[in-house]
Amino acid sequence: MTDEPFDTPARTSRATQDELAVRGIECYGHHGVFEFEKREGQTFVIDLTLGIDTAPAAASDDLPDTVDYGSLVTSVKAAVEKDPVDLIETLAQRISGVCLLDDRVEWARVTVHKPDAPIDATFEDVALTITRKREGRP
Repeated sequence: MTDEPFDTPARTSRATQDELAVRGIECYGHHGVFEFEKREGQTFVIDLTLGIDTAPAAASDDLPDTVDYGSLVTSVKAAVEKDPVDLIETLAQRISGVCLLDDRVEWARVTVHKPDAPIDATFEDVALTITRKREGRP
């Protein structure tokens, strides 16, 4: 019997079992297909989950041995607030690239919420979730 929970998929390393999440990052961006979305902008909410190995940080108790989520949030906000794009798919890809800049991040799951999407109906949220792995990882 392994130490791995029965509902956890088989993983290639210890690192992919650890997850760091930051949820509800509010950003203001000018993304969308319509001209008024680019002109007026709107709120986007970002959720991040990162696959990292937390063992080095747990052993050392030093911030340099883990992902500094404060700095990461600042970088993600900057990525959302710059250069407008049409699609949340493009925005999510941009954010995942920011997350994967840190070599300790094996994979990133990014959800982009667009709660004020221009839809002619009552709705709670529009959200897109993508998962991207570092190049060369299975």
